[in-house]
Amino acid sequence: MMELDYSPLLISLKTSLLAVIITACLGVAAARLAMRSGKRVQWLLDVFFTFPLVLPPTVIGFLLLILFGRHSFPGKILAALGTTVIFSWPATVIASVVVSFPLMYRAAKGAFEQVDPHYIWAARTLGLTETRIFFRILVPLAWPGLISGAILAFARALGEFGATLMIAGNIPKVTQTIPLAIYFANAAGKDEIAIRWTGIILIISLIVLGILNYFSAREKDRTRGRRS
Repeated sequence: MMELDYSPLLISLKTSLLAVIITACLGVAAARLAMRSGKRVQWLLDVFFTFPLVLPPTVIGFLLLILFGRHSFPGKILAALGTTVIFSWPATVIASVVVSFPLMYRAAKGAFEQVDPHYIWAARTLGLTETRIFFRILVPLAWPGLISGAILAFARALGEFGATLMIAGNIPKVTQTIPLAIYFANAAGKDEIAIRWTGIILIISLIVLGILNYFSAREKDRTRGRRS
């Protein structure tokens, strides 16, 4: 039996966890911004924030290459600082954030829309600021949906392949995630390693799916309870 290098597992988990933290913060903020905007602006924000869902991952990776390349404005700033993002571990995080963000945004927006607006109106009548309303009313009432969105974002980040390959490459012990390890093991004829990595990611995916179903059931129970 061939010895398995577990660095892709550690890189995948580390990347996905950091990506979902960033995605959760950005997605919740974007959802709140969209809800406080007018209908036309909200429509434009929906299109902009969910656009990565309809783009092939390789296209996303190519656009990120252009954005962070040496000749771009961000690339020149990074070069002046003596660093680069391309073909580094931070690039895997960036790719994961971009592809998982739309899922978190849509989940957060949907969770906020399920909150009874009468609670918001009552809080405003009592003189609460929008910030306190957000943290003391919206987030506590919408948290099952927010957790579900974060879990979906984690699963998407864990399975990211195309954008990661384009912007981060396949560098063992640096940017090689589980999907990359499976692809290149199969390409090299190391089917045993590919099968073992496939089994590992299947187990992780089943665990994530079980957690997602649990929180989805909690959200449905809370919705029924508010309607009864």
